[in-house]
Amino acid sequence: MSLGLLGTKVGMTQIYDGAGKIAPVTIIQLGPCPVLQVRTQQRDGYDAIQLGFGDKKREKATRPERGHVSSALESKRRRTRAAAGVELPPKPECEPQRHIREFRLEGPTEIKVGALLKADEVFAKVKKTVTASDGKQRDVEVYPDVDVIGTTKGRGFTGVVKRHNFGGLRGSHGVKKGNRQHGSIASNASNRGSGRPKKGIRMAGQYGHERVTVRNLTVVRIDPENNLMLVKGAIPGPNGGLVMVRPTNKRG
Repeated sequence: MSLGLLGTKVGMTQIYDGAGKIAPVTIIQLGPCPVLQVRTQQRDGYDAIQLGFGDKKREKATRPERGHVSSALESKRRRTRAAAGVELPPKPECEPQRHIREFRLEGPTEIKVGALLKADEVFAKVKKTVTASDGKQRDVEVYPDVDVIGTTKGRGFTGVVKRHNFGGLRGSHGVKKGNRQHGSIASNASNRGSGRPKKGIRMAGQYGHERVTVRNLTVVRIDPENNLMLVKGAIPGPNGGLVMVRPTNKRG
């Protein structure tokens, strides 16, 4: 996983590009995200950056949450480690954060604790060779494609028609109130008359509220003043839901 940012889904709209073509986009309030910790191979066994998003009121934050971001909060463990000569990790010296996530890195980074990461810095434009309408290839600067990770809307306990797109039973004579039923769940032919359902058979149950990654989305626009990113298409989750945005790992 490469470095990304945290944000919230604002909603969907549609905009026109420079060629006059309309595109459906999702607006994401992306960052700014303070760097809370930097994981290293020597200390933690892996390389990663821990980011926060959304300031939390201090009176509503717990003591561990406040001590995680500030060195002004004294504790017995901190005094003991300092007296023993243990080097204490730096603190970002910011407000307690409402959401905290880690992004795994492929190697060490020069980003320091306390840095404030913004969308136009993490997702800077890159050069890309495209084929124009006249058939000639040109080098243009575009934003890198991104993957958006979020939690889908929870729909509770649903039936097979809504959960698995079953067609239901026939609506003809003799089918009494069975239009949305799933039908038989056993297979006597394959189970030699045992009548036991097969493993993994699709039935009614919990639907939604699961982690989903939408890959390879095109970034249409970034507004650095308002910390907004516009991506083409839909992303998982309701309006106001937390999302993670990172450069795509899709190849080809």
